[in-house]
Amino acid sequence: MSRARAVQLLAAAGALAGVAAKAADESGWRWAADLGSQPAAWLLAVAAVARLSPTAPSAAAGTAVFFASMTAAYYAWADLVQGAGPAVWPLAVTWWLLSVTAVPAYALVVRSASLWPAGRWSPAAGAALALAGGLALAEGVAPDQPVQVVASVVAALVVTTALPVQVRTRAWALALLAPGALLAAAALSAARGAHLLP
Repeated sequence: MSRARAVQLLAAAGALAGVAAKAADESGWRWAADLGSQPAAWLLAVAAVARLSPTAPSAAAGTAVFFASMTAAYYAWADLVQGAGPAVWPLAVTWWLLSVTAVPAYALVVRSASLWPAGRWSPAAGAALALAGGLALAEGVAPDQPVQVVASVVAALVVTTALPVQVRTRAWALALLAPGALLAAAALSAARGAHLLP
């Protein structure tokens, strides 16, 4: 597949994901709203795109395109279809900035750590994946949101155990998942305190 074709497909997939997420968010169904507004599904999609990309640059670029397109569709749907108006767009700008900074950085970490060869650096690769997977759990899971609990756990387990090619990396990632989630939660709290995240 050509690079241009891949970018077009990722942009289209991102747009569909954005519309679906916003429609679910406002559907009135609690489980659908949880999936549409919480980060687990988004993280899983970005991690999958990164892992399946043929090169590191394509992983960074592809995830940026996917996430930026998803953001555009999400807020366009809110503005034009659900009648929220143009007041939603300043928040979209924040997510677009993340699309070209944090999202490709996350993609590069996931891809590099997942494909890292076996050896003395397996614990470091596992720790990186534990932090990446821990982001799915960092917002916390509530007992009254069973669908979101399942989505968060599945996303974390996929990143830590399904994506790595080396068994040792998987073992380290899974063993370090709990502290990775705590560290991710602390990092998110600090970023929000510094007004870097909405």
